[in-house]
Amino acid sequence: MIVGAGSTGSSLVRELLSKPSLHLRPVAFFDDDKAKWGQNLHGVKIVGSPELLLKLPWRDSVRKVIIAMPTARVSRVGEVAQIAVQIGVVSDTVPALDQMLSGSLRVSQLRSIQIQDLLQRTPIDLDQAGIVGVLKNQVVMVTGGGGSIGSELCRQILGQFPRLLVLVERSEVQIFQIEQDLLKMGAGSSLISVVTDINDVGRIRSIFERYRPSVLFHAAAHKHVPMMENQPEETILNNSFGTANLARMALEFGLERFVFISTDKAINPTNVMGASKRMAEIFLQAFHAANPVSTRFMAVRFGNVLGSSGSVVPTFQRQIAEGGPITVTYPEVTRYFMTIPEAVGLVLQAAALGVGGEIFVLDMGAPVKIVDLARQLIALSGYQVDIDIDIKFIGLRPGEKMFEELSHQNENLVATRHPKIFRFVCKPYDLGEVESSFRRIELALNTSDTMKLKLMKN
Repeated sequence: MIVGAGSTGSSLVRELLSKPSLHLRPVAFFDDDKAKWGQNLHGVKIVGSPELLLKLPWRDSVRKVIIAMPTARVSRVGEVAQIAVQIGVVSDTVPALDQMLSGSLRVSQLRSIQIQDLLQRTPIDLDQAGIVGVLKNQVVMVTGGGGSIGSELCRQILGQFPRLLVLVERSEVQIFQIEQDLLKMGAGSSLISVVTDINDVGRIRSIFERYRPSVLFHAAAHKHVPMMENQPEETILNNSFGTANLARMALEFGLERFVFISTDKAINPTNVMGASKRMAEIFLQAFHAANPVSTRFMAVRFGNVLGSSGSVVPTFQRQIAEGGPITVTYPEVTRYFMTIPEAVGLVLQAAALGVGGEIFVLDMGAPVKIVDLARQLIALSGYQVDIDIDIKFIGLRPGEKMFEELSHQNENLVATRHPKIFRFVCKPYDLGEVESSFRRIELALNTSDTMKLKLMKN
């Protein structure tokens, strides 16, 4: 059954009818447009609204539902996907419009419905001209280029025609994978991959001297909250001091822009990872205030990113594949979510909007209950909650919050010229005081035990 009797559905039916070897026979169309009901498209009848799938005789005869509505509202796609779940059949969808590169639709382009399709995320329009103006013909450097955010940054930056894209990543395996992807995209000689650690100051200096970047996106970080809670020394060294070292280098070499990838966990932090990111934010704002006429230093805060390595969605998918149970910390825990392309679009937009000293944040919509996310994933996988797959509550882990916050008490939310992007403005700390605190913490990294380090103030 095909939901959507427009041009996309028409193209799909032609493809299916021309290739009987695929063993996919289109039986009926369903569409929200009442004017189409009762008509035939390539010999296939347009029966009525998708809700008819819930009724006999369709309910017992359907084997697959293909959602061919690339321009439909996200909420409507979710409703149709839930109908397929209710009648216990597999549902596929066509690519989004920007992914359909030709006028014809191939069956090979179909994909299963994903959790991103059901989370009410509406695509965000960005100022592409402004982004191109920042990146075109520039030498752009990305730290953490092999990570979930860093690799997508590289893909999108490459599409803005930089003169040179320099990837910095300490994982050889990860940087190899994104390098191969970028070469397939046609990066050629405009791509440089460097395996190193951002805390190797001498090595980083040599990279700056050789390639002279003008824009730096700093995505390298330790991000897994429970793991980092047990090793604050490494977390602070990488996330806080690594950022400060890069900022000093950026100022020394006269970079135009420095964009730091932060997190909503930096807001009133209750864990080491969030605190280490907040330390980096404080340093960058103080550093910019003390050096206001040179490099533009700015930060971008994210919520949770769907599908990133080690995040909740792939963890749940692994648990479902193993037969369950899915482990959720607490029934009322909520988180803000965005997709990887959204997050990266925000970073690039921030680079164009920023004048220096800001912390940018995306309008992330309503928070999502983690247990609801688990239930949806179980249903999308063709199982029933508490019958096929159980949900087990295990309690909050060290450093975790019940819900994430949007701002510190001393931050003011200010609109930008983009309706979905805001900036937080607060009075920066004195750089001398910040650097003094950093020196005291640095001395304690290898001399204090874990708890003493966590309890250090100012």
